Amino acid sequence: MARDATPSDLTITPRDRRFGRQDKTARWWLGGDPVGTALYNALSATFPKGEAFFVESVRAFREGASPKLAAEIKAFVRQEVMHSREHVAFNKRAVEAGYDLRPLDEQVDYRLDIVRVRHPIAALAATMALEHFTAILAHELLRDPRHLADADAESAALWRWHAIEEIEHKGVAYDTWMHATRDWPRFARWKVKAKVMLLVTHNFLVDRTKGALELLRQDGLAGPRVWARLFWFAFGNPGMMRKILGAWASYFLPGFHPWNHDDRALIEREEKRLSAARSSEEVYA
Repeated sequence: MARDATPSDLTITPRDRRFGRQDKTARWWLGGDPVGTALYNALSATFPKGEAFFVESVRAFREGASPKLAAEIKAFVRQEVMHSREHVAFNKRAVEAGYDLRPLDEQVDYRLDIVRVRHPIAALAATMALEHFTAILAHELLRDPRHLADADAESAALWRWHAIEEIEHKGVAYDTWMHATRDWPRFARWKVKAKVMLLVTHNFLVDRTKGALELLRQDGLAGPRVWARLFWFAFGNPGMMRKILGAWASYFLPGFHPWNHDDRALIEREEKRLSAARSSEEVYA
């Protein structure tokens, strides 16, 4: 059933987990595929600074929030801090595997510097758009287990854990935006939201593509055939970007809210998977 607000019985639960601390991660950890590995590594490279930016953007507008939203912001912050920590560790393993992530890191700094000189509401609008992006990517990642079927166990567990929490807190930035713009005319709010999403989408696609191509270049892979392989991975098979198009477009509809689609059953399924995996590790430890 459609809803226009975050579910009243939603609980945002920070899950303090650590991944991949024992063993080195293979250079092409996604089933030996350099293309898929490059795309995920390019995304991970953005998370430590990106999620710190999300936290500061949401915190800037927590004053006057309802007790429910204030509690959700607090839980959101705790989740994002742990996501940053785990992706710092993941990115370190990518560097140890031979990648230079500095060009990708510099591009993140460039984008964030542009936003930070603007009014804080611009940062919140960008955060809201990117949180929708990460939530729909997370949904697709968990919906179809084939996305991570060939990944090493620890890397797969990290991405699934992250996806669970991205879905769980997907309404926080949006609800904070609605609180921060509560005195705006409805059309003005929609216009800014739509414009920022279009800009964020352009930058997201351009920067992640450039980042993945840079990592592939470091693997000695370049040229039109490599570009075609990258495009096919993203939009063909497994085609995650193609599969999220409908959910992306829903952002522009009147009455949109991230929780119009309640996918908590997906969270429950994946938590059971992660719990079973942890139990198995403890048995064989």
